[in-house]
Amino acid sequence: MGSYGQFCPVARAMELLDERWTLLVVRELLAGSRHFNDLRRGVPRMSPSLLTKRLRTLHDAGVVERHEGPNSVTYELTAAGRELHHVVEALGIWGTRWMPEIGDHHLDPRLLMWDLHRNVDLEAMPDGRTVLEFHLPDAKPRARDWWVVADDEGADLCDDDPGYEITARIEASLETLSRVWIGEIAWDRAVRAGDLRISAPDHVRRQLPTWLTLSHFASVDRPMAGV
Repeated sequence: MGSYGQFCPVARAMELLDERWTLLVVRELLAGSRHFNDLRRGVPRMSPSLLTKRLRTLHDAGVVERHEGPNSVTYELTAAGRELHHVVEALGIWGTRWMPEIGDHHLDPRLLMWDLHRNVDLEAMPDGRTVLEFHLPDAKPRARDWWVVADDEGADLCDDDPGYEITARIEASLETLSRVWIGEIAWDRAVRAGDLRISAPDHVRRQLPTWLTLSHFASVDRPMAGV
């Protein structure tokens, strides 16, 4: 870590936090990821070696704890790390309000589907297994089709057909689904415009928006144009 050579606590904090990817790793830990592979799925464009380096730096700084079990290693935020919730929350709100709308270079189907699957409302879903198939026709071939498989125990994300009966099929461009997820476009507006298409029985179509909770930042008020 480099030093700004300033006693200011903001400068000293940024000596740790402004390294590329660091706060996004913290974001993933705050979101509940505990295993290395889960962290990777939350930052899919980050190399494994760099993720290892950032975790080691955060560990050495007292922000992350590393626990070795008999069969796996887990990571957990310390009290200092958990306090960064306020920092990440504030950055997310500010970014929602003041950064331009997302562009093509922001679109990542792997992150979108990872975020979406871990925010499904299991209590709103019917008993038993629910399988949602997502088709993103403009994504690269290997990232076009996804399945969220949910039951009372939790939700899993599959990038290969799990072979279960499909409850609903959702088709939208990567941009449309991303903008719906972060609240730039309302779900019902995307459906009415034909940009988001749902293949499912009528009662499932009505309930689907309650199953797929949006990004935490989707409810942030955005400034009016020109303000």
